Amino acid sequence: MTYQETLDWMFAQLPMYQNQGAKAFNVKLEGILSFADYLGNPHTAFKSIHVAGTNGKGSSSHMIASILQEAGYKVGLYTSPHLKDFRERIRINGKSISKKFVIDFIERNQPFFEKRHLSFFEMTVGMAFDYFAQEKVDVAVIEVGLGGRLDSTNIITPLVSLITNIGYDHIDMLGDTLEKIAYEKAGIIKEGVPVVISELQEETQAVFEKVARDRNSSIVFAEELKLPDYRTSLLGNYQAKNVKGVLAVVKNLKDTFRISEAHIKNGLARVTENTGLMGRWQVLSQEPMVVCDTAHNKEGLSIIMKQLAKCPYNHLHMVLGFVKGKDLDGILPLLPKYATYYWCRPNLERGLPVDELLVKSLEFNLRGKKFSSVEQAYKEAIASAKNTDFVYVGGSTFTVAEIL
Repeated sequence: MTYQETLDWMFAQLPMYQNQGAKAFNVKLEGILSFADYLGNPHTAFKSIHVAGTNGKGSSSHMIASILQEAGYKVGLYTSPHLKDFRERIRINGKSISKKFVIDFIERNQPFFEKRHLSFFEMTVGMAFDYFAQEKVDVAVIEVGLGGRLDSTNIITPLVSLITNIGYDHIDMLGDTLEKIAYEKAGIIKEGVPVVISELQEETQAVFEKVARDRNSSIVFAEELKLPDYRTSLLGNYQAKNVKGVLAVVKNLKDTFRISEAHIKNGLARVTENTGLMGRWQVLSQEPMVVCDTAHNKEGLSIIMKQLAKCPYNHLHMVLGFVKGKDLDGILPLLPKYATYYWCRPNLERGLPVDELLVKSLEFNLRGKKFSSVEQAYKEAIASAKNTDFVYVGGSTFTVAEIL
């Protein structure tokens, strides 16, 4: 198979959450455990760091990887979803996995996939673990795909676990309260393995403390620590909380890795350069100012709106498309009424129909038009914006992916 044929097979043959939603959510670890055993348990061949959370886990994973790269280590990085190419999910020192490895891995293990009916997540996680083991990485930063307790990545025993924050997302699978969602995220806490919580949230603190206590794990809330003030190359005021969690994780790693102050400073300053992170307050143009961000829930977009309020511009243009199941009653009131909206639907099965989005937006007095695609909405926004205006693109990772 060619690389494209391999991807087509992967996406068509197997249930994939980013396309199908809850019906593709596999709430068992048996599949990935059997596959890992079949592969020779590659996840036991390298050290790891596990990262979960509702918002900020991707940025935090990239920051940790960048710092370790600056310290001279060979660092694997597994994240999801991808924005432009599937291979973004699996990297070593910022370089994506090769097309040849993806093709060979699928062809070699295809009989097992078909016999066991593995999910997209299970085979992708297995691919990442196998690749990192074969390439003999010194350490791998592993981002949870969804939840934590039953996520396919949750077969590793990391050096330290990081949980960034808890918000209302994927409530159809993780629970309808912050406490329930926190319990699912806390599932990555392992016996005797320290855990860092980036943000101290009153509703979830007791959940994390109980799970850590039950598993004899030391726990720190990074927000309470007195940590140096480091700057990161990642734009967006919201990164400040992520940085605190990352610094607390690095503190836990200093007994295992040689990490200096210079490594931390340079790693945070060169995240994009070192790891290739995209879509976090990413500036695409200056005149007009065009920014895209993958924030996609109430908590994430609330922070984005606060940042937008501090930006200078004559008029604000918002290109927004969501996936089904988002809390629009919680999200839409956050949006400024003075902006012009360009409503669209990301091109996947889970994409929220634009007619539904338009009708809902009118309930909150948001003025705008609907467009048949993200591309058309974006082009119209750019054509309408003056040099002194601001164009924001977001609402979903998949909306951002289509314009990058």
